Amino acid sequence: MLAHALTIVANELERHLSDTYGVPAVSPQVRLGNIAEGVGGGAGSPGSIPRDVLAFSMINIREEKTLKNLVQPVRNDATLRVVYENPPVFLNFHIMVVATHTSYTNALLLLSRTIKFFQFSNVMDQNSVAPASLVTNAPTNPLDQLETFKLIFDIYSPTMEEVNHLWGTLGGKQYPFVLYTLRLLEMKFRAAQAEAGLITEVAGDTSAPSFRQIGLGS
Repeated sequence: MLAHALTIVANELERHLSDTYGVPAVSPQVRLGNIAEGVGGGAGSPGSIPRDVLAFSMINIREEKTLKNLVQPVRNDATLRVVYENPPVFLNFHIMVVATHTSYTNALLLLSRTIKFFQFSNVMDQNSVAPASLVTNAPTNPLDQLETFKLIFDIYSPTMEEVNHLWGTLGGKQYPFVLYTLRLLEMKFRAAQAEAGLITEVAGDTSAPSFRQIGLGS
């Protein structure tokens, strides 16, 4: 689901850049990749990110604990059953968008276009994105795909010290980049924990003897 979420976002940015600014010289312009693998490493670094692209790299995951609830029953009136499911996990994660262009001017140009894109499309759901963005490069297993989602983007502004630690951890030289917090990705496995029938009627036994209330006398 993480891969599908970032793939959808990358597809939407790719579509925006192509439709708004024309056909790119290098296609695709947006790639998913681990920036820690390096940039433009050639044949000796098969996992590296190529030059002249916008690279999406996930660098941190955090749970949204304010939405964490206990197991709740879900009533199905059609089948007259109650399904008990663990609540979904809501995640916030940081994504880094890195411009790997050999031309520094082009890197800043594409980075500014990216920032304007997320300023305009700071919320994405299954109804607001293009249908092609949902299926292009999507995971082949349906269990790994998002059905319904709402992705909220907030720009994250690290301090100079945080930037230094971040690129030091990634083990590479710094490229023009921007960080975003992607909020409220819902993670849920499609399986019930338990199932039971609904209580549809409460019957009382009228033949049972009545109870005497203590303290009210006979």
